[in-house]
Order: sequence, then C-alpha cells, then structure tokens
Amino acid sequence: MKTVDLTINTDLTRRILTGFIRSEITRMGFSRAVIGLSGGIDSAVSCFLAAEALGGENVLAVRMPYRTSSADSLEDAQKVIEAAGVQSLTVEITPMVEPLFQRFPDMDNMRRGNIMARQRMIILYDQSAAFNGLVVGTGNKTEILLGYTTLYGDSACALNPIGDLYKTQLRQLAEALGVPESIRRKAPSADLWAGQTDEGELGYTYAEVDRLLYLLVDQRYTPQECIEAGFEPLFVHRVVERMRRNQFKRILPPIAKLSNRTIGYDFLYLRDWGT
Repeated sequence: MKTVDLTINTDLTRRILTGFIRSEITRMGFSRAVIGLSGGIDSAVSCFLAAEALGGENVLAVRMPYRTSSADSLEDAQKVIEAAGVQSLTVEITPMVEPLFQRFPDMDNMRRGNIMARQRMIILYDQSAAFNGLVVGTGNKTEILLGYTTLYGDSACALNPIGDLYKTQLRQLAEALGVPESIRRKAPSADLWAGQTDEGELGYTYAEVDRLLYLLVDQRYTPQECIEAGFEPLFVHRVVERMRRNQFKRILPPIAKLSNRTIGYDFLYLRDWGT
C-alpha cells in the first residue's frame, strides 16, 4: 500500500483560516458569525476558528437538538461554547419537524434526516438576520467530495473555513486549537437518529477514504493508479462513483447560457461585483 502523508502545518493552517474568516466576513460588510454547533468535531473547529478570528462576543453558536439527540452531544457543544467564549442559543427542532414526519408516516431515515438538517439551516439563517452575522460552514473536504451532506441543509453557508481539510487533517487542527478531547475522540455522527454514525453509513472509515481521496483529487491519480497503489478495486470504484454522483451538490445550479455574460460562466470574478 502506498504511503499517503496527510500531515498539515497546524500553525500555518490556523493563521490562514482565521484570516480567511475575518477577511471574507468584513469585506461583505459584517463583523459577526453564526454557527450551528452539534457537539461534533467539525462544528467545534469552525467555532474555535471564528471566535479566534472575530472575538467570541461576535460569534453565536446555535444548538438545535431533536428529541432523540444524544445528551452527550449537547454537553460537548456546551464545552465548546465555554472554551471558545462565544454567545449561544438552544432551539429545539422537534415541534418544528414532527408535523411533517406525521404527514408522511412511511418516511425513511434519510428523508427525516434531510428534513432535520434543512430545518436547522432555516433556524441558522433566521438567526443570521437577528444577530446580523453570516453563517459559517462546518463541512469538511471528505464530506463535500463524497456528497455526505444535505443540499440546502448542513451544506448551506456564506463561507466555509474547513472545506479544504480532510477529516484526518481536521483532527490535527482540532487538537492544536484545544478542542476538548471528548469531542476529538468520539465516533463522528450527524446525530440524526439513535446510534447513527458517519462511518457506519458510509461503509468505510475516514482514515481509509481520506488517503484514497487525496490521491484521486490532490495527486490526480486515475482509479487504476489507485488500485495499483494498493487500494481494493471495489472500494476505489465505490468512492469514485459516489464523487461523480454527488457533483451536483458541489456546484451552484447550472444556468442555461443565452447571453455573453452568464452568471457562473462568464460573470465570475471579484471585479464583477466591485470588491
């Protein structure tokens, strides 16, 4: 098996990402941020970075539990709130989503999970208006590439500081930032239903898929070259197909081109909108 080194310079990464948050938010005329805080490692890292970039008083962390949400997740989120020194709000989503669940009693876990993710984003964008801050994303590079996210749900944000970090690299940054160990050590989970874990749903570990994705995306290996590097053919084909199938989640909706200046094709650059 080919050795893949995903080690990052955490000090440099930290400086780049806090600078990114500060510059992106201020150049859009804001000074505050809103973050959905789940109690997991991804949202914890985004929260710590935002607090460092903007000051804790300028960050609102929103906990949005469902009735089956783990009590540990709420406690871990509270640890982040206290450690980062941010403002906080807790909004229970159960009475908001249950009427829709009851309307469609045959709804499976995926549909229910997507509804919960989108309801949470409705709350975050409402608080964005109330708090006068931009929504900061919490999705890592692994999830984005695999499409392991809800479109217009947890993927919706104004900016995403951690979207170019694989989960393996995010763990390194979390330790450097001082994210509580209980958060760094627990199994990754969207906490959408009892016993749900990311790796259980995906069918492989983040450590495994991060190495493969790094070769495919960053090193531009072909699937065959990844197989020759020691990865199982079925694993490679599953990951490649998942990336291909979920490309639509990674882009803005395509616009049919009619003019010489089509948004997303020709109207692209900073000079186009005056910054």
